[in-house]
Amino acid sequence: MTHLPAVLVLEDGSRYTGRAYGATGRTLGEAVFATGMTGYQETLTDPSYAGQIVLQTAPHIGNTGVNDEDQESARIWVAGYIVRDPSRVVSNHRATRSLDDDLVAQGIVGISGVDTRAVTRHIRDAGAMRAGIFSGEDAALDADEQLTVVRSAHEMTGLNLSGAVSTAELYTIPAEGERIGSVAVLDLGIKTATVRQLAARGLDVHVVPQSITIEELAELNPTAVFYSNGPGDPKASEYHVELLRDVLRRGLPFFGICFGNQLLGRALGFETYKLPFGHRGINQPVLDRRTGKVEITSHNHGFAVRAPLDGPVDTPAGFGRAEVSHVDLNDDVVEGLNCLDIPAFSVQYHPEAAAGPHDSTYLFDRFLDLIKDASASTGSGPSTGSGTVGDTATDSTTATKEGN
Repeated sequence: MTHLPAVLVLEDGSRYTGRAYGATGRTLGEAVFATGMTGYQETLTDPSYAGQIVLQTAPHIGNTGVNDEDQESARIWVAGYIVRDPSRVVSNHRATRSLDDDLVAQGIVGISGVDTRAVTRHIRDAGAMRAGIFSGEDAALDADEQLTVVRSAHEMTGLNLSGAVSTAELYTIPAEGERIGSVAVLDLGIKTATVRQLAARGLDVHVVPQSITIEELAELNPTAVFYSNGPGDPKASEYHVELLRDVLRRGLPFFGICFGNQLLGRALGFETYKLPFGHRGINQPVLDRRTGKVEITSHNHGFAVRAPLDGPVDTPAGFGRAEVSHVDLNDDVVEGLNCLDIPAFSVQYHPEAAAGPHDSTYLFDRFLDLIKDASASTGSGPSTGSGTVGDTATDSTTATKEGN
């Protein structure tokens, strides 16, 4: 672990000094904070954090090391990493290496020894903003030069990152147990735990590139479609919105999470907007308005859907009625949408909860029920492909590929 100097510079001119952690050099991104007390490896490997410098509010990071089983994708995606006290030792029987080893090996520039509580309070008051970490020789640059570099970086608003995080080619994870059907998953930054949850419910999971066309999707003849989590501004993903509208017009069951929730909102004709500092952590209380139950949920989003809370309402884009199904009890942010006249719903948080509580895994069962109901209404078994995107069933078997 290095003792080289490092500095965190925010675009409003705020500066915080510390020590280099991980790789040395410079990195730029949007500074955000994550409140999870556990799950730092899952956070780092979550593609939704692409383009962001993540601050961990938990003070002690790295004590359980890292392993290959807890990866949520094939690599670390954060643009930079901010911690207060990195662990000097690794003490967990599952660890195969230290967190510092992975950060160095993958070139992730970080900073430690920072008053993370002070930075978090500042971001909470001023909002998420562009930032830079400068360490080693870059830490000695003139303060004005560092600030100029930070202010030249891209803002998250208007940024499309789907192409950077999506799989380059289709791969399939076969269903576990009795096969119910198949689901085409648009990879906008999907996590491994999500694929496992879908396969565990009897679905062949076809993970497809974000650039797929409706014609290519039809060739797969899926029983349902799923939009994953991912980074970026939903306003910059109009292609995925139009693709989803084609799917909805064909009556295919749809489930979206996180970024997928925002894209369903836009497909229905609602607006999206940027939150001041977002929801990131594994302790957000959300009300399921259907059951009246409160769930503790895992979040990672900086944008949200603006929709009437006193629904149901007619969707502006003409897809019948929809309602806000879930709300965040901290700030009334829309956390879920449910369509009443087409088989589609979404949530803004992570029901796969890696890491995090398992209060919301029932949503995958709700998706399965939606698929079964849609198949039953066509008068055929759910695994035949009837009522799917394509007109006829096709052989969609592909070589299984792991990771992103």
